[in-house]
Amino acid sequence: MSTDLAKLGATARRIPPAVIAGAVLGAAFGAAFLAVRANTAVAERRYPPKGKFMVVDGVRLHYLDHGTGPAIVLLHGNGVTADDFQISGLFDRLTATHRVIAFDRPGFGYSARPNDREWTPEAQAALLHRAMQKLGVDQPVVVGHSWGTLVTVAMALDFPSDVRGIALLGGYYYPSLRVDAFVNSLANLPVLGTVWRHTFGPLLGRLMWRGVTKQLFAPAEVPVRFGRMSPTIALRPSQLQAAAAENGEMVPAATRLSKRYSELTLPVALVAGHGDKVIAPEKNTGRLHRELAQSDLSMPGGAGHMVHYNRLDHVVDAITRL
Repeated sequence: MSTDLAKLGATARRIPPAVIAGAVLGAAFGAAFLAVRANTAVAERRYPPKGKFMVVDGVRLHYLDHGTGPAIVLLHGNGVTADDFQISGLFDRLTATHRVIAFDRPGFGYSARPNDREWTPEAQAALLHRAMQKLGVDQPVVVGHSWGTLVTVAMALDFPSDVRGIALLGGYYYPSLRVDAFVNSLANLPVLGTVWRHTFGPLLGRLMWRGVTKQLFAPAEVPVRFGRMSPTIALRPSQLQAAAAENGEMVPAATRLSKRYSELTLPVALVAGHGDKVIAPEKNTGRLHRELAQSDLSMPGGAGHMVHYNRLDHVVDAITRL
């Protein structure tokens, strides 16, 4: 027996360290892959789709549709889903007097994001415009938050006669140096990004979730109700890919669209938290207000990027005035 153990030890010593390290690394990636798959499956069972589905131009879209009256369409920001508007309370407040439709934008929540096209704000606006027509929505007020403001503006520019007015919450409108956007776009790389999204990306994202949400809400506190937002749903590989793609598209989109803002003639409501730590409010919302004479500006103090949570009354008033 001792002779056999000695032979086994000698064989192990002849294995190159690089091979051993590769095997350990492969095992770690394999374990992470299985953990992400299991977590995703559990999250999708625990948080199933709440709304309805429709297919537009071959894209399966998930949406919420409640209430009666003049129509309001809600377009969420990057990294979250249409649930964000329900959790914040905005959806229910508006359905008291309006028909409210909140879409999961392509790649988020339970909406598909086919790889046969680039999902620019213009492409998303065209798709959602057709979805609105299919739902019989006539001249809605369109509300966008964060990255959703780019889609909202694109819709107002490309389909001005079909939009009554737009409300833009905490938006990014002018190109600037965004190192964070570049770094966060790397998860969309063809090979390395795919591996990362399906292994360590969601696990690291879960560890960073609390810190990221604090920054989103700062200087306000993170409200207890935001705990209803599932990190695992937001950090699924498919949604991480969509979020990374939109981080990469953010600056180019603002560059293109900012050249066309003078074409906007419909009513515009602008709301941004004065203390927003994610998107500089004065350089974006304040500047857009100065450019659009017909815009109405509200920049409440003590509010951060998630202004529809900590200044809900402000946001509802701005939307309903449209």
